[in-house]
Amino acid sequence: MQCKSKLTAAAVAALLVISLTGQSFAAVNPFTDITEHSARDKILALYEKGIVKGVGNERFAPGTTVTAAQGIQMLVNALGLNLDAVRFIKEPKATDYFPKADNNAWYAEALIIAAVNGIELPADLDPKECWTKEKFTHYLVRAMELHNSLPLIKLNPVAIADEDQITVDYSGSIQRAIVVYGILSLKEDGTLNPKAEITRAEAAAEVYNALEYLRAHPAPTTES
Repeated sequence: MQCKSKLTAAAVAALLVISLTGQSFAAVNPFTDITEHSARDKILALYEKGIVKGVGNERFAPGTTVTAAQGIQMLVNALGLNLDAVRFIKEPKATDYFPKADNNAWYAEALIIAAVNGIELPADLDPKECWTKEKFTHYLVRAMELHNSLPLIKLNPVAIADEDQITVDYSGSIQRAIVVYGILSLKEDGTLNPKAEITRAEAAAEVYNALEYLRAHPAPTTES
């Protein structure tokens, strides 16, 4: 099922396109629609790092649903993934990895980067599909673990009131996201609502939390 996003094609094209040149931004709020939002500071922190952008007209659209394409672009941006060290025999195309992709779409390069860098995505991925909270969290956790050589940690699973709604293949990632990485937390009633479509604000908050964990737990260097 395709995602019923309210964003225009132009807005989507500008959604998560970033500069990876290290350009800094002024520490001001460029968005008029997140002034009172609980994730405001996290969104702005990611914006200043060039990880997310707005959708035009000084809007971030925090309540808009994240598509697979947008989610993958966000993961690629957050982890600083690229193709700099890769040499191809022929020019790669997004459809080489994901047949449902559009090679001329704004997200094509991000899909290629994700595939080449080993982000565990299904071959039948539909870039227009709306991502749920459990799906975005799972791919975020696996991507950060893969690219930062995070050690396996034995944990005591937290009780999730609606655990029966979590896709079995995602349950381990969800538990680590809550217990180990502090990426997300349960609601007051102990539920997660895993099948709910994740919003831009929720996704940004999860990415921020993941990067904070990685900052506090850097990978060991060769010397150490």
